[in-house]
Amino acid sequence: MVWARIAIAVVVCGMALVARAESPIAQAPERTYDKVIESGYLRVGVYENFPPYSYRQDGEPAGVDVDLGRRIAEALGIEFQVHWIIPDETLEDDLRNNVWKGHYLAKRRIADVMLRVPYDTDYAYMTESTGEMVNEGVVMFGPYQKETWQIAYDPDDLEGGVPTVAVFQYNPIGVEIDSLPDFYLTSAFGGRMRDQTQHYRNVGAAFDAMVAEEVTAIMGMRAEVDFLLATDPDHRFALAENGFPGIARQQWDIGMAVRHTHRQLKYAIEAIVDRMVRNGEIAAIYERYGLRYSQPAYYDAILGDSGG
Repeated sequence: MVWARIAIAVVVCGMALVARAESPIAQAPERTYDKVIESGYLRVGVYENFPPYSYRQDGEPAGVDVDLGRRIAEALGIEFQVHWIIPDETLEDDLRNNVWKGHYLAKRRIADVMLRVPYDTDYAYMTESTGEMVNEGVVMFGPYQKETWQIAYDPDDLEGGVPTVAVFQYNPIGVEIDSLPDFYLTSAFGGRMRDQTQHYRNVGAAFDAMVAEEVTAIMGMRAEVDFLLATDPDHRFALAENGFPGIARQQWDIGMAVRHTHRQLKYAIEAIVDRMVRNGEIAAIYERYGLRYSQPAYYDAILGDSGG
């Protein structure tokens, strides 16, 4: 282990010497608060093709996170620019590639702030086996929504509703592949729902399968499910009210992230979003998209529990 650490140190020192001679083009830009304001725009990182949070509508950016990003830029007195994020294997990769270091193929392509990041102390300070912080290059802040899981089902197929997820021992349910609902439904209750769990590339494809009567239900994040149900002209699907035994955290707060050296920008954005949570502006954005909104648990003791 000692020799390995020495070898790593030698490599790092060599890289540092090379870096001094590298062109600034190879480095992620240091867009501090002053530089962001001086540039006249805020580059907001949102996930690509992720309705209802962030997607393209008639070629233009749309979604609740896009609208929030626009409002933040407006409050700073500058223009909004979208930074589309293509998800990598892990959230840590997304943060590193889009907020902290930049992707190795495009170091200059980086967001000033990234939305839809879990606001969770345990995650923010998670460490490697070596004791190094996994997300040391970013600061996570500004919770603006409470997220939760949701099942929607076809009442014609499930006449008794979904009193418990155990009904999916006998009825097919669609999920996004490699998502938490996928892992949950294929492993809970000793794997008794595994054979009835059908996998799709995303929740939208699972919904299409429910419309085509290939599955009796879908499971995804609540806003995703709400948004999809609103597209059904027959309004024939229903929302389940069951819990999810075995999922340790069924609700979680969603916030933002900036590079750890950009704390002044973080404070400015945090103040804007805090005001929007308190005065109902963020709830109004969700309402415009026909979505239910729950204020973050962070605010429950301050503003009162909003439920949901």
